[in-house]
Amino acid sequence: MTTLYLPKSDDLKVKPWKWDDHYDFPRNLIGYGSKSHNPEWPNNAKIAVSFVINYEEGAENCVLNGDLHSETGLWEKPGGEPYIQERAINIESEYDYGSRAGVWRIFRLFNKYNIKYTLYAVGKALEDNPEVAKSSVENGHDIASHAYRWIDYHTVGPEEEKEYIRKGMDSIKNLTGSYPKGWYYGRLSPRSHALVWDVYKEKGVPLVWNSDSYADDVPYWQDVPAEKDDPNPKGMLMVPYSYDCNDFKYYVAQGFSAPNDFYDHIKSAFDVLYEEGVAGMPKMMTVALHCRCTGKPARLMALKKFVEYITAKPGVWIATRTQIAEHFAATFPYKKGQLA
Repeated sequence: MTTLYLPKSDDLKVKPWKWDDHYDFPRNLIGYGSKSHNPEWPNNAKIAVSFVINYEEGAENCVLNGDLHSETGLWEKPGGEPYIQERAINIESEYDYGSRAGVWRIFRLFNKYNIKYTLYAVGKALEDNPEVAKSSVENGHDIASHAYRWIDYHTVGPEEEKEYIRKGMDSIKNLTGSYPKGWYYGRLSPRSHALVWDVYKEKGVPLVWNSDSYADDVPYWQDVPAEKDDPNPKGMLMVPYSYDCNDFKYYVAQGFSAPNDFYDHIKSAFDVLYEEGVAGMPKMMTVALHCRCTGKPARLMALKKFVEYITAKPGVWIATRTQIAEHFAATFPYKKGQLA
């Protein structure tokens, strides 16, 4: 007979690292409420659309990177064995497709339509293929940090995580000439919000936005615990990301099985948000892309179809995440304790 183990209450309080209030960003379940919030987009736009390209290839779990096991996530065959101290050649080559072919296919599409994207750039991935950074800079796109390695930071200690954050920032600075204005982990730890804020402050670099949130359809401010006694707090502006309008769902059972599924989903999301904008409640929409996924030929057609659809609509502001954040911060400056 199998015994079900139910943890004692004391077990639930155990934390892997020394904990303090420094890490405890407040949670807010109310937000902007029933009336939402009008972000007053430029030119009275009804919707802001942000295209994000996740560039991770080469920075995933791999024994060649000194990792204990190979990557298993986000590739054409869902899941896989986490081979211990062995390479997974098939998964490596799937990721290689993104950096060798997929990224350029997506870049060509956006440059053809003069659409500016935000590149979620993993530092090591950019170092392995600097032309990706060069092309993005030369064509006027937005480059944010997606950490230095694309790994799960839950089991990484605070000081080690801070060093990864520094390396991620420095990598982008060395390759592009500028520190990233925004940050997105994806595989973050409970300490990550605070640690990212800490490192940016230590370096004297403005953190314009953070996207490790899925909590709303418009940006919102968060109080920073470390600023509780600061007479001039800056807060942290959250520009919410998206897991539903995200091509990674091609790789999960309950997700998209064909390009038209992805197109239908993001078009429906756009139509609802656009309608809300027409009704006086403008929103933002994120379309999240991966080079080894939407960079495949069939799936690019779904993205192209969506681009053609929204560019034919009036009142659509296609903007980078930094453009959205800078507009919002200038229009609605941070006020401590007055949060969405």
